[in-house]
Amino acid sequence: MKLTCEEKAMLAGEMGSAAATALARQMEVGTFFRAEDFVPVQTVHAMADIEALADPGLRFLEETAAAGARFRVPVTTNPRSVDFALWRDVGQDEDTVARERRIVKALTAMGALPCNTCINYQTVDPPRFGEHLGWGDTGTVIFANSVAGARSNFEAGPAAVWAGLTGRVPRYGFHLPEKRRGTVRVMVEDPPKSNSDWGAIGCVVGRRVDDYWRVPVFEGIRERPSTDDLKHLGAALASYGSLAMFHMVGVTPEARTAEEAYGGPEPEETIVISPGTLRAAYDSFQPEKDAVDLVVCGTPQLSLFELQSIAELLRGRRVHPDTTLYLTTNYQIKALADRMGYTELVEEAGGRILAGVCFYIMNARVLQERFSYRTLVTNSAKLANIISGYGYNPVFRPVETCIDAAVTGRVASRDGDGNFPCDASPVGR
Repeated sequence: MKLTCEEKAMLAGEMGSAAATALARQMEVGTFFRAEDFVPVQTVHAMADIEALADPGLRFLEETAAAGARFRVPVTTNPRSVDFALWRDVGQDEDTVARERRIVKALTAMGALPCNTCINYQTVDPPRFGEHLGWGDTGTVIFANSVAGARSNFEAGPAAVWAGLTGRVPRYGFHLPEKRRGTVRVMVEDPPKSNSDWGAIGCVVGRRVDDYWRVPVFEGIRERPSTDDLKHLGAALASYGSLAMFHMVGVTPEARTAEEAYGGPEPEETIVISPGTLRAAYDSFQPEKDAVDLVVCGTPQLSLFELQSIAELLRGRRVHPDTTLYLTTNYQIKALADRMGYTELVEEAGGRILAGVCFYIMNARVLQERFSYRTLVTNSAKLANIISGYGYNPVFRPVETCIDAAVTGRVASRDGDGNFPCDASPVGR
C-alpha cells in the first residue's frame, strides 16, 4: 500500500505504539482487499458491546487504553448490552453490567463518545454526501452509503477502533465509485404502507441477493419513503443479505435517474416485488402458539416519531399480564419521550422504554432461558431474522399488530380481506 509521509511516521511509532499497531493491522486488511492506499475518515462508529466482544475483546480495549491510546477523529458507540438504569428490571446479571461499564470506561479513556446508539445518523452524527467514514454497525453503514451518499465499509469492532486511532481506513469497496454502482433492479409493484412493510421488502430482497458487493436499485416507488422507512429497509437488507448499499430512483442522492444509479452497465438481475410479496414475507414468520411472551419494537432503535406513534397506540390500554413489552431507543430520544409524556403513556400501559440498547445484544439467550421466553412479536424485520438464533420463535408483523399482541397477549390473525388489524396506517416519519 502507498503511504503518505504522515502514515510512514505513524507506522514508525512517532505517534505512539497504539497508532503504529493499528495502522499495521489496517495495512493487512487493505492488502487483503487490494487497496492501493488509505483514505482519511471524518468519524468512526464502533460496535463494541460485551455480547460481541466477550472477554478477549474487553481485554483488547483495556490494554489499548492502558497503553495511552487516543482517538484522532470523533468516535461514537453502538448500543450496549444493558440499560444501566433498568438492567435489574429486565433481569440481567450484575456481571454483565460490570463488564459493560469497563468497556465504556476504556473507550471513553481513548476519547470516544458513549452515545450507545444505532441511529447516530438520526440523532448524533448525520452523515454528509461524499464524506468517508469508518462505521461498523451494518444498519448505520447502509444508511450512510445509501440515504446520505457518504462512504463506508463494514468496519468490525477492532477495525473501527483502529480507524479511530489512525483517522483513516483502507480505500476499497464502497469508498470507490465503481463499487457503488447498482447491479440488481428491484421493481416495486406491491406498494409499502408502513415502515415495517419497507422492512419486509428488505427481507425479500436480502434473501434473494445475499452478496455484500451487489447493490440493489429500487424502481417504481410511488410515494416518497420517510427516514424511518429507509432506516427499516436498509437494516433488513443488511441483515438478510449482508448488503452495504442500495439506490432508490428519485429518492437517494446517487440515483436521481435509473441511468445514474447503474452507472452504465445493465443490471445483472431483476427482482419484482409483485402484489402479495409483502404478505408472503410476513407469513414466513409464523407463531408456534397463540400466546405471546414478548413484544419488542426498536431494531434499529426507535425514532421520536415512531415512539410517539406507539405511545398513542397504547393510550388507555394495558399490556397483558403474561406478556412483556420492550421499546428500545437511545438516550436522546428517551429524554425527549420523558419530556413529551410518551414514557408516561408507555409505562402506564405496562411497557418499558429501554435506552442505549438493542434487544438482540442484551444476552437474549440468557433471558430466553431465565424467563422461558419463546414467542417474540416484533415490527423489526432485522430483529426477526437475528433473534431465532437465540432460541426464540419470531413473529414479524406491522407495529399496530405488535401493540395489539402486547395488549391481548395473543397473535392476531388476518381479517377476511387478508389484512392484519390496522396495518394500513403509516407509522414514523
